[in-house]
Amino acid sequence: MEKESKEKNVKCVYVNKGKHGHSHGFMGGGFYGLAFIGAAVYYVQQSSGFWPGVLGVLKALVWPAMLIYKVFTMLNM
Repeated sequence: MEKESKEKNVKCVYVNKGKHGHSHGFMGGGFYGLAFIGAAVYYVQQSSGFWPGVLGVLKALVWPAMLIYKVFTMLNM
């Protein structure tokens, strides 16, 4: 019985060898996704029609670039 469980554990370790189930990166993608949804809702609510709403969604995609541009202009960089 003990021998079978050892073989089973070795097999499980071998099968999972080299496969990573998690990432080691920053969760910026999740933050960006939530911020995109929030910005899209804001811009679409402020729009007066269909095409301004589409423009609002496009603005929501690039809001970080606009934010950094404004910060740099305020800092005279």
